[in-house]
Amino acid sequence: MHHADTSLVPDSIQSKSDFWLHVHGQLASLLEGQRDWVTNLANTSSLVYNALLSFRSFGNGSAAVNWCGFYIDSTLFPSPKLTASHEDALLEGTSKILLGPFCGKPACQFINTTPGKGRGVCADAYLSRQTLLVRDVNAYPGHIACDGDTNSEIVCPLVLTLEDKVVCLGVFDLDCLAVGGFGEEDKAGLERIARLVVESCDW
Repeated sequence: MHHADTSLVPDSIQSKSDFWLHVHGQLASLLEGQRDWVTNLANTSSLVYNALLSFRSFGNGSAAVNWCGFYIDSTLFPSPKLTASHEDALLEGTSKILLGPFCGKPACQFINTTPGKGRGVCADAYLSRQTLLVRDVNAYPGHIACDGDTNSEIVCPLVLTLEDKVVCLGVFDLDCLAVGGFGEEDKAGLERIARLVVESCDW
């Protein structure tokens, strides 16, 4: 199968549950043999975004998904050598997640995840390590509007267990043009995909 074909959704798939099972299977094949997290997150965001656009429940007009991608803990990115100009920008005791691979309009470059200071759906999902399903982003306290057309959102944390320690690596974020665009079936499907992504990468 050509990689470009993995995002095709057969007409026989009618329910969201079947859709997410199909995407999970396609993604598992796509990630096989590759452990680099940048490469795998790039292919994951592209596959999920394009599959959603081709699926009848998400792909048309005002119900379409308009953003799909990742924010990753800044400590996992390569560290540049410090210069005098960088030093003034560093804030001791802060943490953030940085924009990773995605599909959609340009987005916020980083999100503050410092406990007590972080705000927005992505920060809350990252800090709580719980999937957040937001029916109406305009009613969500502290929502960060990267795209003013977005009306609903779902954010899944990427959680890795190392022996007796649980680490949040980042989040998988999807936006939709419709109010109430995501439901419990989407939550279950995306959480399964998030687990596959975490397990398929070397962090």
